[in-house]
Amino acid sequence: MKIESSQINTGYLALICLIASMGGLLFGFDTAVISGTVGMVEVQFGLSKLEVGWFTSSALIGCILGAIVAGVLEDKYGRKPVLAFASLLFLLSALGSAIPPTFEILIPARMIGGIGVGIASVLSPLYISEFSPPKIRGRLVALYQLSIVTGILLAYFSNWFLQGYSLNHPEAFGGSVFLHKILVAEVWRSMFGMEMLPALLFFFLLMFVPESPRWLIQKGKDSIGRSLLERISGSEVAQKELKEIKKSLTQEKGELRELFRPGLRIALVVAIGLSVFGQFTGINAVIYYGPIILEQTGIQFGNALQYQVILGLINLVFTILALWLIDKIGRRPLLIGGMAMVVITLTIAGFLFAAGNPNGVLIVIVLGVYIACIAFSICAVIWVLTPEIFPNRVRGRAMSIAVFCNWGANALAAYLFP
Repeated sequence: MKIESSQINTGYLALICLIASMGGLLFGFDTAVISGTVGMVEVQFGLSKLEVGWFTSSALIGCILGAIVAGVLEDKYGRKPVLAFASLLFLLSALGSAIPPTFEILIPARMIGGIGVGIASVLSPLYISEFSPPKIRGRLVALYQLSIVTGILLAYFSNWFLQGYSLNHPEAFGGSVFLHKILVAEVWRSMFGMEMLPALLFFFLLMFVPESPRWLIQKGKDSIGRSLLERISGSEVAQKELKEIKKSLTQEKGELRELFRPGLRIALVVAIGLSVFGQFTGINAVIYYGPIILEQTGIQFGNALQYQVILGLINLVFTILALWLIDKIGRRPLLIGGMAMVVITLTIAGFLFAAGNPNGVLIVIVLGVYIACIAFSICAVIWVLTPEIFPNRVRGRAMSIAVFCNWGANALAAYLFP
């Protein structure tokens, strides 16, 4: 049956998806905020380059752990409570990263936030996909990627603003040793601490969304699950979706090895390949170390943070473009066309750096085109395509494996890049 847009309760569906996608906003903020802190933390604690890599990748180790446990937790407790738990991890991590007296305490605080990111990266797109009618599922799940890049942009802007404030107001909060230390003398602390605001908002807003209808039906709460489906798509479509969910649940074996059988095995290879090679394009090296990369061209740190904001804006604009086109022209054309341009821009950037003394503005332009292409392709496609290629009965397990590989490759790249 084709779902007509008039049957869809767009307001209620939008509310659910927007709140759930805040997991992506915190994902983006948590992973990008570190870009403004790396140089200051390196100097303050006298870190070696490998310790800098460990500082950056420690949160990603937490992401791996979060991705591993997400599937087990959501099956047992539901999507909504586990997302709320992730929001509390974000809050605890932001606080712990803002006040640590030593590098040894900073690392566990970053890992806690990483666990929250890992959980959110599995459950937010899964939760959205389980509410979304098939006709608009691609755009709604891609909303999660839009939230990630919005979080990245907010982190860049927050870092730039706080750095500028500390430089322009060196005597601010002189009457309070603690506030002067957090906001001026060691401004990297407030950069981390700013994440407490969206984390609290996410936790509060989750009170206004329901549990996933699929999980409710899986736990025998058919009437509640059906009422949710009816509220979103109307009674006729809800009846059909209820039958499809119950059918998939009766087929569920609960075995991980099912993913390695013919058919699903190919889908698993695709999901893992997208996750690993997507990281090796270097996108997160630019996100984590962008200011340091730009400083290599002679750009001052404050200006590097400003240029990072511009790159974040480009990321956001082209993610919105991908969101608009992904259901119109398909996943594959976006992926292939965008990645071909990524190869070209990375090659140009490599030659410019290899030639020595690269022009800073030219590097920013090349990186801007690179960010546009990668945002338009794999960064938008991966979160839509990965859950789509697996049947409901194994989708949660498959997403956990794919996200585990994503974060593993991410952590390796972040650790070795310095």
